[in-house]
Amino acid sequence: MSRTRCQQTAQDADSTIYKALLESTKAIPWKLDWHSMEFVYIGPQIEQILGWSPESWVTIDDWANRMHPDDRHWVVDFCVSQSREGADHEADYRALTKSGEYRWIRDVVHVMRDEDGNVEALVGFMFDIHERKRTELELVRLQKELEALSYKDGLTGVANRRMFDETLAEEWAGARRHRQPLSLILLDIDFFKQYNDHFGHVQGDESLRQVAQALAGAATRPRDFVARYGGEEFVLVLPETDARAAHLIAERCRNQIFKLQIAHPSSAVSQVLTVSLGLGTRIPDHGDEPTVFLRQVDECLYNAKQQGRNRLVSLA
Repeated sequence: MSRTRCQQTAQDADSTIYKALLESTKAIPWKLDWHSMEFVYIGPQIEQILGWSPESWVTIDDWANRMHPDDRHWVVDFCVSQSREGADHEADYRALTKSGEYRWIRDVVHVMRDEDGNVEALVGFMFDIHERKRTELELVRLQKELEALSYKDGLTGVANRRMFDETLAEEWAGARRHRQPLSLILLDIDFFKQYNDHFGHVQGDESLRQVAQALAGAATRPRDFVARYGGEEFVLVLPETDARAAHLIAERCRNQIFKLQIAHPSSAVSQVLTVSLGLGTRIPDHGDEPTVFLRQVDECLYNAKQQGRNRLVSLA
């Protein structure tokens, strides 16, 4: 046997071994010719994982069309642009199975060049990462759920003081940046201690829940914000709301609570539960602080109580 033939036989044997090794892994090997955008090879593992036969993977369109519509655009654009630049890359996406479901796949891509440095082919591996991705997404969901709970008042279901502090700071900065009015309403349930003394804390908790829901119903725009400020106090942050509109919302809050007709025989101002309110509106200027504004609105609430309760006092 000639030396050339021996070398060819050795190369064929090596190719057979390499192919056997590739096809024995769980990863799916593949090769795409860059000029024709056709698959030169794709491992038989593809059928076990996605259900499609290797023969059905003919062109790059078969890859793109078997991708979740929400992933397709960015993944194709990203992979094509990276390949044109000759940069190795990877992407996670949901691939369509033959049965009509989707599985998470990670594509790891290596760019092959010819002697002149031009892109010649792409080779890579597809990895089935479905279970790992599902676990990751579940952890993200749980994290968001825990974060949401950390911003929610456990009793009333509206936002808590922590969320209010962050929201006020954010909306204050936005109002200052865009020169828009920001309104703030602080309200306090009148004679709530006496209410608890008369009915007990269980009934008191229920009344707080009712008041919170009434306030949420009164602040109906997407960015209107309601929170429990503490104890029997609540606060509303009203972005892009001038003094006149804020006054109408404050009166709506007071009326909504009055309509609940929660009996309060221990109140000195009414036979039903009422609230006192402080209101302020500002277009923040450079150097203005939200804590100062909050303190001013709190003084309005104090004055409403001093003037007999069950009323609204606004900043001048």
